[in-house]
Amino acid sequence: MSNSYTGVAAAAALALGLVACTEARMPDRADGAAFFAANCTSCHGPEGRGNGPLASGLATAPADLTKLAAANGGTFPEAQALAYIYGDPVQGHLARVMPEFGGAMAEDLVPVEIDGVLTPTPRELAALLAYLESIQE
Repeated sequence: MSNSYTGVAAAAALALGLVACTEARMPDRADGAAFFAANCTSCHGPEGRGNGPLASGLATAPADLTKLAAANGGTFPEAQALAYIYGDPVQGHLARVMPEFGGAMAEDLVPVEIDGVLTPTPRELAALLAYLESIQE
């Protein structure tokens, strides 16, 4: 009986370990592209140039997200982008058109290096930052 209990316990530990490894995987550019396609293209367009189908109806034109680094001296502005996407406590979400991201998203955090500091960041937004950085011109 002890051997069957040990076998079951080992199998359970292995399954739990596999789940933990899957969840611990850092998000990447592909994850960010999927998030972008599902949440951002209606305004920013499929390539992030600010020309989505809803862009013309907005009071403020959506940013061309491929030019963020160029506007910041050639360096992708991670902290600014994250603050704008996730929410800037100074400006707040009501000061802009973008939807508010947060809520349950804040329950799944990963460490992202922002300005040299490991910053707990929602997994989906960490992926989005990786994607946005990859489309810079």
